[in-house]
Parts: sequence; C-alpha cells; structure tokens
Amino acid sequence: MVAKIFRVAGISMVVGEIAVSADLMIVGGGPGGYAAALRGAQLGRNVILVDRDGEDGVGGVCLRVGCIPSKALIEVADHIHRTRSLGHAGIRTGDITLELGAWQQWKTRLVDGLTAGVSQLLRAAGVSVIAGQAQLSRPDQLVVNDPTNPLAPAQYFQFTDLVLATGSRPAALAALPRDGVLILDSTDALALQEIPRAVAVVGGGYIGLEIGTALAKLGAKVTIVEFCDRVLPAMDKAFARPVTRRLRQLGINLVVNATAQHFDGMNLHVAQSGSMVAIEVDKVIVAVGRSPNTEHLGLDTAGAVIDERGLVNVAGDRRATPHIAAIGDIVTGPALAHKATAEAEVAVEALCGQRAEFNPATIPAVVFCDPEVATAGYTADDAGAAGIDVDAVTLALVASGRAATMAARDGFLQLVWERNTTTVVGVHIVGPHASELIGQGVLAIEMAATLEDIAGSIYAHPTLSEQLGEAARLALGRPVHVPGRHR
Repeated sequence: MVAKIFRVAGISMVVGEIAVSADLMIVGGGPGGYAAALRGAQLGRNVILVDRDGEDGVGGVCLRVGCIPSKALIEVADHIHRTRSLGHAGIRTGDITLELGAWQQWKTRLVDGLTAGVSQLLRAAGVSVIAGQAQLSRPDQLVVNDPTNPLAPAQYFQFTDLVLATGSRPAALAALPRDGVLILDSTDALALQEIPRAVAVVGGGYIGLEIGTALAKLGAKVTIVEFCDRVLPAMDKAFARPVTRRLRQLGINLVVNATAQHFDGMNLHVAQSGSMVAIEVDKVIVAVGRSPNTEHLGLDTAGAVIDERGLVNVAGDRRATPHIAAIGDIVTGPALAHKATAEAEVAVEALCGQRAEFNPATIPAVVFCDPEVATAGYTADDAGAAGIDVDAVTLALVASGRAATMAARDGFLQLVWERNTTTVVGVHIVGPHASELIGQGVLAIEMAATLEDIAGSIYAHPTLSEQLGEAARLALGRPVHVPGRHR
C-alpha cells in the first residue's frame, strides 16, 4: 500500500491504515470542544481538533445555528414589538416591519465574525483543526473520514488522550418527518427567508417558546402544541404562569394536553382529549428537545458505556475511560453551552494528570421568552425532596421602579434559603433581563451567601438588581418597598 504523507501544524500524518501518533485530540468544534482545545494548549499539550465541517464548524450548533442566531432574532423581534406597543408612552411610529432576508444577511455577518474570532484563538494557541467524521477503531485510535467524499482515504490517529464533545441535534418526531420546507426543525426555523402567515410550534419547552414568541412578535399567527398540561413542563409551575399570560396577550394559541398526529400540507392534525383538532398553518416547527450525537462514535470499542438515552457514562472528572473524556450534550445534565464549557476545563485537566471534578453548586438555566425566565439552584420543592429544610420568599416585580419605567412589571424574584443557616440555595427570576440578573444568584449560591450578605450589599438605583436585596430584606422581615411582617 502506498501511503500519502502530509503535515498539519508540524505533525506528520499518514493517510491510509498506518496510524500516526497524536497527543490530545478533541472531537467537536462547539463551545465544549473549542474550550477543551484551548485549555489543552494552555497546559502544553499538542492539540488536534476534529470537526465534521473543519474550520467551517468552529463554534458548533450554538454559535452558528442555535444560541446566537436565535437570540439575534429574539432581540430584533422584541425591539419591534416594544416600539409598536409603547404608544402609551408617547412613541408615534408608522408601520414597522422586518425584512427577514436582510436580517438573515446581518445574522450571517454576525455569526461569521464570532466564529472567525474563535478560529483566531485556536490558531494563536497552535491548535490544528481538521475536517472529518471521527470514530474510534481501537481504544487508543481514531479514524477520521471525509463525510462528503466516501472515496477519500481515511486518516488514522493513535492518540494519548481524547475529549469527545460531539453535541446534539434536534430531536425528531416520526409523525412529523422533517422536509426542511413545510416541516422544520429549530435550525430550519432560524433560516427562514420570510415570516410565515401561520405556524404551529410542536413543543412548549424553551426552544419552542423562544422561536414561537419571536415569530408572533414579528406578525405570524402562532399556535404552540404541548404534550403536557402547560408550557415549560420541566420547570416549576410558578415560572410558567407569567409566561403563559404573556403568550396569550401576544395572541399565541396554546394547545396543551395534545399530541401532533400529522400535517397534510394545510392543517396540522392534533389529538386532544379524545378528539381530533385541525389547525390551519403554513409551516410546522418541531421543537421537542435534542438528541445526543453518540451513535457513530464507536465507544464500545474503547469500553465506554452509553445509556438508554444515548448519553456517555462519565465519572466526576468527565472521563469515560482513563484516556477518553466526554462533555456537553452527550453526558448527563442540562444540554447547555455554558455547562459544556465548564466541563471542558475539568476534563482536560483530569487528562493532564491534575485533580479535577465537575461539581458545581448550580448550573443556571435561562429561557429567552417574554418575560425571560432564569433559574439557579433549588426550588422549595426540589430542596424538600433532597431532604433540605428550606424557606422561600417571592417578591413581585411590581415593586420595582425600574421595571415600571420599562413597562414590564409582570414577574418576580424568588429566594430559597436553608432555614437553619439562612444560606441561599436557590434564586429564581421571571422578568426583563432575568438572563443577565441570574449571574448574581449563581455567585451567591456558589459563595454560600446568607440572607444578611445579600441584604447588606448596596445595589445601584434604579435597577432591576435591587430586587435581590429587597427580597433578602423581605425574608429577614425588614423590607423597604413592600409591606411585610417584621421579625
């Protein structure tokens, strides 16, 4: 056999069945993967990052077709809707519309700029990025194939250590097979060139609510179909109530306790309470969660275990075997970019012989709907189930002067604390900019702050952040801006 030899960042590689030595390899160029590559380079490792799309895949689903594009759409939709609805504050405008094709061009420039920044970081760190579909052929060997050219020779790497960060993809429904034209997944929805007249979103979780709310603000007639009895079924009911009120104010039709059966091109047929309901729509967006990308990794070859959900079993240091770690959406826990990034540091440090464990006090979760929902730590019910004796207080957003100036007073801030020590173990926010405010709650929980610590801090006025201190004072029996029983 004739082998073709070439070089990547100073590493000789042989195309064919002869494997070349590699130090630290990363599979997947998303937030977890590129963070792992950068941490490995910082620790002196020679790093090769493999992504299906090579340099074009850097940033992953989150940056390229998920988190960043969706928030860009949400931001624009919210600005348009707020401008239209502030007539009571004296704003007079003509008809404001969004040219979605022009927005797509802007979004592309935005994404390209961010991905170029990540690519530059990788190049500056000396990380080699190669394109291909990676699969384990032995416990210490990775074979990389070109998915676009089955005739291209494979590349074989014998690695010292490996981090798998292959992420996830939109979950599919057999009853609604994606065609990319009439039946869309979340990626397709963010690539629309025109706002649909009427659209059904199947799934009332965070993805469905974010996309559905944005499209409704842009003028589409939106129906959300949810299998459970309410939207945001994975969260506390209290968080869903103000969101549900807002959805109805926006004219969104909520169909709960329902199962989508099929789409005939004009009507989505839904089973609800023993009868069939036909919903006239132009398009259907399936947003029922995400599935881990683990089925073609060949992990059984290395002795790693994949559970019935397709997730890789890992230890606290994120290792599935002594020399293979897995992070992000392919391991247990919330499928969130910031979790993957945090796990990346732990996994690489463990593979470099350092003592490391992924054991955060909390991982915040955010829904960019209207109002925003952000949660960190225990709810009162969760804490009780875990055997922790807690108390809780809820401060309505109506007490916030800043919220009043924003005409956005529907929501609340809730504190949960351990009864004996008054240590804060949960912070939950529903309201404007909850996604930004939750950082204070995360820090409070990580630092084991008490109610007195929070109440004794000085917050700028007028800001939404003041509500954290006011909630702590309410819990201690000395509120300023709301009536409360003094202790």
